Amino acid sequence: MKYNRHRTINRYLWISAVFIWALLIFVGIGILLLQDKSKPPLYLLKDGDLIFQTSKSSQSRAIQLATNSVYSHMGMVYKKNADWYVFEAVQTVRLTPLEEWIQRGKSRHFVVKRLKNTVKILTPEKLAVMKNIGKGFIGKNYDIYFSWSDKSMYCSELVWKIFYRALNIKIGELQHLKDFNLTDPSVRDKLIERYGNEVPYDELVISPKAMFSSDLLKEIMRE
Repeated sequence: MKYNRHRTINRYLWISAVFIWALLIFVGIGILLLQDKSKPPLYLLKDGDLIFQTSKSSQSRAIQLATNSVYSHMGMVYKKNADWYVFEAVQTVRLTPLEEWIQRGKSRHFVVKRLKNTVKILTPEKLAVMKNIGKGFIGKNYDIYFSWSDKSMYCSELVWKIFYRALNIKIGELQHLKDFNLTDPSVRDKLIERYGNEVPYDELVISPKAMFSSDLLKEIMRE
């Protein structure tokens, strides 16, 4: 009797241990799956991809309204050694780790686009030329006036000029400041804050919206 009771207890303990281990494994797998979903599928990225987000900066809303766009900031994806970065114009022009860049955007949402026929166009040699051109902009101040000179840079201007100068490709059509919707009060307030009564309506501008909508690009990722 005593032997059978011990045998029953041992069997119960063994079954309990197996159940606990199975539960721990199940929970662990669940945690890993959740972690994977919180991280972008980096294997889809390529050097030279364009990445767009909704900025949380003070001027973001005005840019969205003026350009009729969800997205107000962008950059170009770079791979350096084994890590991914975004080459962007903030204060100042710089390489920003991809995860840091994503974290800065609204709700971590972003979209990645790529040149069509990129295998033929973005050869290693052309990518090297693009990055070399980009080096010339590193450290430049952010251009709050959206002027078309190289003295300072805003986000879409930086990427547009790199593609144009390296590949002779215009991603998005240039517009004049007067072509945008400047009637909303928040847009008007931002114009007055930046320019006073001398708004340069004829200034050439390239917007994130124009580049995002370009027929030369295809969507790769949306997170």
